Amino acid sequence: MTKKINLFSNLKSDFASGLVVFLVALPLCLGIALASGAPLFSGIISGVVGGIVVGYLSQSHLSVSGPAAGLTAIVLTAITDLGSFNAFLLAVLIAGIIQLILGFVKAGTISNYFPNNVIEGMLAGIGVIIILKQIPHAFGYDPDFEGDESFFQPDGQNTFSELLEMLYDVQIGAIVIALVSLAILILWNKVDFLKKIKLVPPALVAVIVSILLNEFFIQSGSNLAIAKEHLVSLPIPTTLQEFKNIIVYPDFASISNSKVWIVALTIAVVASIETLLCIEASDRMDAQKRYTNTNVELKAQGLGNIISSLLGGLPMTSVVVRTTANNAAGAKSKMSAIIHGVLLLVSVLAIPSLLNKIPYATLAAVLLLVGYKLANPKTIKHFWEKDKIYQFIPFIFTFVAVVATDLLKGVALGMVINIVFILIGNSKRAYNFKVEDYHEGDIIHIDLAQEVSFLNKSAIKDTLNKIPENSKVVINASATVYIAHDVLDLIREFKKIKAKELNINVKLVGFKEGYNLENSDGYQNTVTIEHKYNVLKRKLETIENKNIIFK
Repeated sequence: MTKKINLFSNLKSDFASGLVVFLVALPLCLGIALASGAPLFSGIISGVVGGIVVGYLSQSHLSVSGPAAGLTAIVLTAITDLGSFNAFLLAVLIAGIIQLILGFVKAGTISNYFPNNVIEGMLAGIGVIIILKQIPHAFGYDPDFEGDESFFQPDGQNTFSELLEMLYDVQIGAIVIALVSLAILILWNKVDFLKKIKLVPPALVAVIVSILLNEFFIQSGSNLAIAKEHLVSLPIPTTLQEFKNIIVYPDFASISNSKVWIVALTIAVVASIETLLCIEASDRMDAQKRYTNTNVELKAQGLGNIISSLLGGLPMTSVVVRTTANNAAGAKSKMSAIIHGVLLLVSVLAIPSLLNKIPYATLAAVLLLVGYKLANPKTIKHFWEKDKIYQFIPFIFTFVAVVATDLLKGVALGMVINIVFILIGNSKRAYNFKVEDYHEGDIIHIDLAQEVSFLNKSAIKDTLNKIPENSKVVINASATVYIAHDVLDLIREFKKIKAKELNINVKLVGFKEGYNLENSDGYQNTVTIEHKYNVLKRKLETIENKNIIFK
């Protein structure tokens, strides 16, 4: 039974963290909408619904939903192929219904198969991406949209070439504001009296100071003044009709268009995978180690996408960047995500002109610290010390692939590498026998593992081939629960054919009668009788102990 949560029990910390996430989410919503070729307000609508609706319905305490960078290419292509944004909204609605169905059939359980080293590699990779992508914004170079997580950018540049291009168009004012913002963010958590101020997050202070500083530059005519194109750019409706035009609706007449259904299925699958990855990541971030019901999450995302589409919003997922910012800001419950959604709604309606004074450079400073926390060198060191092969290599492959491609491709490669290492690990022999260690007259013992699958066939075959002539071998299956037929055939053929040719004396111990393997010297029966005797003896001892306690 799920424990009922009081959303208002941590209101002070949740409001502060919700405010930080709002500041991070605002430019991301606008940037992703711009990159998707969609109306700018569609990103805001998605952020509002993701915060309020999904935030309320979800059981995740840290996850924050909204428009995702991983869907921008899909959205951009789909709007072009379908011919209108309204037809695309119908695809989003259908995608939401598909996600609902996935939740009801418990498809969310596949998240249990995401290995920790892949999730941690993904987080570290995204941390590096955030740092590399935000450095140009901190220098006042903003051609790439906020929220881009792909190595290859829509403007033809890539993550590294963007850094080089930045050097030819540096804005000194942006650098000053970014450095001032970083100083505020870092010192706020180091100075004792500032640390006690919990209600006002340092990110808000940094934003207010940056606005005031830039206004001073503008009023004083300084060449440090940041131009309009380097500030948040939120559309401001000036008439009632313009405000009504913000809300657009799905084109239900396109229901018979097969392309709509293909786009819907694509969005449903990609959005669900990204969400499940983020939920696994957010649960790992949670200091209280609370676990999210991923099937409920898919239902919440489905309803969120249905409502977003009906209001003219973009499709959404649970987003790692916002979730990490939420956790770093000290969120205690999902109330933080709800507050961020409410703040998005109220601010874009009430104070859009003030929001348009926020420099991208100060928001870049906030995200730079978020990226550092994700890509902390201690994480890499931890996996190196934990296991240099089976944990570290899939981790580092995922990490590098996420940076060099994007989130989904990087995780996919990490999963493949992880599966390869699992296969290698499972195929390792349970018995290590070296021919050079064998002395004539020794009895060679081969103890089979608890489960012997076809993956172990190669190792066992190699071991049997190395057994010397005129030797004695005991193959023990006493502790084995399952043996694949391939392995049984291999042992049977070795005993009946090769062992006789090489004069090898083979004893089979502990093999079940159903395996139809002939055990030499009646050893099987002896083991079976001895096993039954030991079981009976333990039962009698248990009964005696209970009688003693009763007396």
